[in-house]
Amino acid sequence: MKIGLVVNPVAGLGGAVGLKGTDGADTVAEALRRGAVAQAGARARRAMALLAQRVPGAPLCVAPGALGADWVAGLDLAVQTAPLPAPTGSAEDTRRAVRALGDCDVLVFAGGDGTARDVASSLEGTTGLLGIPCGVKMHSGVFAISPEAAGTALGEMMLNPAAIRWDDAAEIMDIDEDILRAGRLAPRLYGYARVPQLRARIQAAKGGPRQDAGQALAGAAAEIAKGMEAGTLYLIGPGTSAGAVAQAIGHRATLLGTDALLDHKIIARDARSADLERLAQGRKLRIVLGVTGRQGFLLGRGNQTISEALIAQAGRAGLIVLATAEKLDALAQPMLWVDTGDPQLDAALSGFVHVHTGPRQRRLIRIGAAA
Repeated sequence: MKIGLVVNPVAGLGGAVGLKGTDGADTVAEALRRGAVAQAGARARRAMALLAQRVPGAPLCVAPGALGADWVAGLDLAVQTAPLPAPTGSAEDTRRAVRALGDCDVLVFAGGDGTARDVASSLEGTTGLLGIPCGVKMHSGVFAISPEAAGTALGEMMLNPAAIRWDDAAEIMDIDEDILRAGRLAPRLYGYARVPQLRARIQAAKGGPRQDAGQALAGAAAEIAKGMEAGTLYLIGPGTSAGAVAQAIGHRATLLGTDALLDHKIIARDARSADLERLAQGRKLRIVLGVTGRQGFLLGRGNQTISEALIAQAGRAGLIVLATAEKLDALAQPMLWVDTGDPQLDAALSGFVHVHTGPRQRRLIRIGAAA
């Protein structure tokens, strides 16, 4: 079985600094100016290290340099590097790399929805696709739930390729980032890809809310708002579910960013990780979160401004989760997921959490580490 690897080294740069994505050279430059730190390569290495552990000496075809080879150096893998022209720093680098590795059985890429679009548009034939989740936007149904899940899946596929079953209709979704930064969420279907059927390790494409869910959500939010403690800092995560809590006390939340509330007042809007960490110093912290439709993610999908340090400070007991009963019933798997970027923190968050589904209504549901 032949596996190829392509890394988008700037994927996810915009997350922690509040840019909602990193499509385009200007956005990459702005993310770096704001102090963003690249993580895609390190996440790709986590996946490949697990593959090397499970299948020592496994053959792997990679793009050169930061597009692949740099991140597997020193691992127990039989690496073959495809020759490519010097990188341009644009999406064309990804497309060239995919075309160069197009004869692989499975093309593994590290990136987000934008990278998934570039990869899928450049693939030909029956090559399968598997994404290592590294972006800000990850609505598509081609991503493993974590780097470790990707590495484990690849190992299983390589050890028993005859057992692989394929889904030829995994959705490739993306959002126009300019529209996203304007506060409007408009995902669009761009096509379909062939992915391995690994239900426990592949996230579903993101689903939307039911039109009749608003009343129950508003009731749950009002109940949470009523119980807010003086002197406690509340971070309101992205999305309509978390935002309903701010709305319940008379504020309009940033739909696709993170706001900070103290004593029922918004003290920071659409804030960056560094600003939120500064505000949280010396304070009791609570984090209000929604659940991504069908995927079931609490952390690590679209809310990267809520950093590992903030999550660790709040702990699982400091998470306040809202979701309608309909959304929970529609989850691809009957549990919630966290992918903070720190496997040890993910493990610490694992356990059960109460999800507020309506006024005086809560459901106990398990959080799993996306490993």
